[in-house]
Amino acid sequence: MKARYVFRARLRLESEESSVRLESSSARTTVTVFREAPEPGREGWLFFRDTLWRGEVGDEAHGRRLAEEWLGESVESVAFRELQVDQEYFTALKEAIAADLEAFNAENVDEVLSKYLGSSIRVTDADGAAETADES
Repeated sequence: MKARYVFRARLRLESEESSVRLESSSARTTVTVFREAPEPGREGWLFFRDTLWRGEVGDEAHGRRLAEEWLGESVESVAFRELQVDQEYFTALKEAIAADLEAFNAENVDEVLSKYLGSSIRVTDADGAAETADES
């Protein structure tokens, strides 16, 4: 069972040493950040509910702080790209959501997935190749 959140973060690098300066046009860089998704039902599995809204970072300042913690660098912006899951994880995620729909203020699993992840779920096979996502 594998899953990871994918974010794009824009960083501005700065030297802590006063005698070192960076060329301003090269001081900004964009990186792709992968964050492992805890198994459904385990501590931290509700990260998507607490952080995302309709496939976007719900609170930009909070998202930047999280990315700064993960990277140990100052982050100018962060954007959610997708949740990559294998079929086993996707099935377990839908089952865990279905077991407690009240926690999501929703009537069904599809509503929860749409509300928090939008269309940003990519189901992959065991080798990481993309499959068609069936969000039902």
